[in-house]
Amino acid sequence: MVCRCCVVIPRLKGQAFMIRFADDAVLVFSCEKDALRVMKVLPKRFSKYGLTIHPEKTQLIDFNRPKTKDGSTEDPTKPATFNFLGFTHFWGRSRKGRWYIRRRTEKSRYSRSLKEVDGWCRRNRHRSLKEQHKALTKKLMGHYSYYGITGNAIWVVRFRNQVERIWRKWLNRRSRSPDMPWERFQRLKMRFALPYARVVHSYCIAKL
Repeated sequence: MVCRCCVVIPRLKGQAFMIRFADDAVLVFSCEKDALRVMKVLPKRFSKYGLTIHPEKTQLIDFNRPKTKDGSTEDPTKPATFNFLGFTHFWGRSRKGRWYIRRRTEKSRYSRSLKEVDGWCRRNRHRSLKEQHKALTKKLMGHYSYYGITGNAIWVVRFRNQVERIWRKWLNRRSRSPDMPWERFQRLKMRFALPYARVVHSYCIAKL
């Protein structure tokens, strides 16, 4: 079997590569005409095998370095972004002012994860503190393992802080009379401390 990349890439004018995970993929082109050609042919290739392209997820995005009206790259306006595998990819500047691609937790994924934690705490608020702490620790460690990447630390920290607030909220509703003021919850955290947010995956930043 001949790899499709070996057939397509030699016919392109510029550079191209693909990043794929399961049935999701991002195709990157250095030449706009190449992107348009592939975008036009892709639905036909998929239909050949009885497949269709997702109408909402499939889109063509200009993800070049941000530019101003005069073509410079000093003061960008509304740079392009896109979501892939739970992360929002966007352009940012390093401390030295160089452009690089940043990633942060996608807002919809962030909200959905917090709703799941909220629902779990509501349903299990009458379990023992030890059981709740063990379960929330596993949930946080799983979140860190996926979203704890270079450049996304602030959103991982925010997630942990929100989980603490949710936990305290539902502990406070275990009885008709609220019995979990912040002072008591702070003492409880000394015994049942949730794991601190951390970056699990580090990678080198390609400065452009």
